[in-house]
Amino acid sequence: MADRSGGRRRAASALAAIITVLALAGCTGGSVDPASRFEPVDASYQEDVSAQLDQVLEQAIALSGSSGGIAGVWAPWAGGWTGASGDVDFRENSRPVTVETGFHLSTVTSEITCLILLRLVDAGTVSLDDPVTEYVDRIPSIEGITLEQLCRHTSGLADYYPGLEQHFVTNPKRVWSPNELLAGGLAIQRTGAPGEAWSYSRTGILLLARALEEATGKDWNELAEQYVLEPLGLDRTVLPDPADTDHTGALGAYAAGIAPGGGADCAVIHDDSAQSSSMGAAAAGAESDLDDARKLSEAFATGALVGEHSARELWTTEHIGGDAPVWEGFGLGGSQFGPLRGTAGESAGSLTAAFTDPKTGLTVVVALNNSTSGAGFVRETAFALASIGSKASAVDGRDQPLVELPWSLEQAIAKMQALALCPTAPAAEEPVAEEGAAPAEG
Repeated sequence: MADRSGGRRRAASALAAIITVLALAGCTGGSVDPASRFEPVDASYQEDVSAQLDQVLEQAIALSGSSGGIAGVWAPWAGGWTGASGDVDFRENSRPVTVETGFHLSTVTSEITCLILLRLVDAGTVSLDDPVTEYVDRIPSIEGITLEQLCRHTSGLADYYPGLEQHFVTNPKRVWSPNELLAGGLAIQRTGAPGEAWSYSRTGILLLARALEEATGKDWNELAEQYVLEPLGLDRTVLPDPADTDHTGALGAYAAGIAPGGGADCAVIHDDSAQSSSMGAAAAGAESDLDDARKLSEAFATGALVGEHSARELWTTEHIGGDAPVWEGFGLGGSQFGPLRGTAGESAGSLTAAFTDPKTGLTVVVALNNSTSGAGFVRETAFALASIGSKASAVDGRDQPLVELPWSLEQAIAKMQALALCPTAPAAEEPVAEEGAAPAEG
């Protein structure tokens, strides 16, 4: 049985927790609108800006080998744009994608899990520095790892996904138990000692979800509904039952085969549209739509759902390390690229990115349905869209903010082209260069 002495330790701060809960009382009634702080205007972008955004989305679909894609860019001072192109899948008589079409959140799902952690910290149920062994005592070799490290991806636990990706892609309907996935990650050599270095790990997020379930006696879906989905009014966001592999109407999922040498075999395309959420679960298994993903991104980047102290913890960032640009860092559950905060990731057959600038409210969401080109591709797609949206002219009566992105539109497009492994069509003509773009570092 796990040692529960941490509960007595946390009791000393019960008064502070009660104060925090009272301060957040409005967050539990389904009325939190993270965009309200930016006072967004109800308008559409100018025609030339919308045309550029349409062009980038079309190019991303072609370069990634997707059948279709969905994206949205919102600038509170100028309005917004939403776009959808292509079909939901490659099947005959497929229906066209619309801005209402649902899609896989991929690793953006982990933002929900980390927000649950911070809400429970605010409530005094757990603490960030609690050892995971306080709650999970049936998994070996996890000593010295804290709940915070699991969310910051500094636990040293390797990501189970790369080693199992081929199994996910070729057999997407298989239902995986959390124990299988945890065992897969734990069997891989550690990426470092706990707290030593950042390395993205779905294994760590699944272990965190297990710990939070043990701490509360509730499953992930209950916790997500109580602490994140209901407060934000996310009616289209759900973690499907693992046995439910029918996602009719949602954006499909595709991935190229894996060549003998380990690269992409573009001649073989696997249809992963019917898949079990169990391969990603609390780390990458949820489904959503454009509007819900926007709200989640805004809440995550601004800390709108959590108390002041937890919001600081959420975005106390560190440099990613290695030869990464100086403007790339990580927080508690997400990454920061220049002023943009959020997540870009992949799951079997899907690429999704969602980013928000907490100062200006600039928000970008994009979903594509071919995972072959990897998370870096959809991240650069989001960067390209953000470059255009950041320059949208303010409507009358609003000031034009300066959004200092450390990359240009041309640089983002060039990286998209370099990362595209199995394009379905020649790259489209590049969008017109923007003026005044800051040079990228690294």
